[in-house]
Amino acid sequence: MFEIGDHIIYPMHGAGIIEGIEEKEIQGQIQKYFVIKIPVNKMQVLVPIKNITKTSIRLVADTLAMDIVMENFHYGESDKSLFWKQRYKINSDKMRSGKLNDGAEVVRDLMRIQKEKNLNSSEKQMLENARKIFIGELGLIRGISEVQATELLKVSL
Repeated sequence: MFEIGDHIIYPMHGAGIIEGIEEKEIQGQIQKYFVIKIPVNKMQVLVPIKNITKTSIRLVADTLAMDIVMENFHYGESDKSLFWKQRYKINSDKMRSGKLNDGAEVVRDLMRIQKEKNLNSSEKQMLENARKIFIGELGLIRGISEVQATELLKVSL
């Protein structure tokens, strides 16, 4: 499914690169693992190859998919009628899905709310994490820096 050198998105962690495959013995079992480098969090993750489909890891989206997501990001509707606990649950589910559009909606909606009022600490943390993941993927797809990707998010919000 994945190969060394693939750019991937690891839900809740962000954009990464599959750097290699290693065989390790853990608790008496020898397994093969994907070695994934996630630069934005400065971390390296080992994921058992046999469990990779359970993780919702996906390849980085293509330019066309990002263009559609950016259109929705800038012009899509936000539901402002939800209480923060309802919103937090919905947004947590979206972040766990690992889907590009879901993550973009979390960033968009929380940024819009933040313009009007202060977010609570849980939502601030969620926004920061979602923004890092979204900016990381946007930067990879468009071939731009983190600063340039951040500027694209500010336009027309």
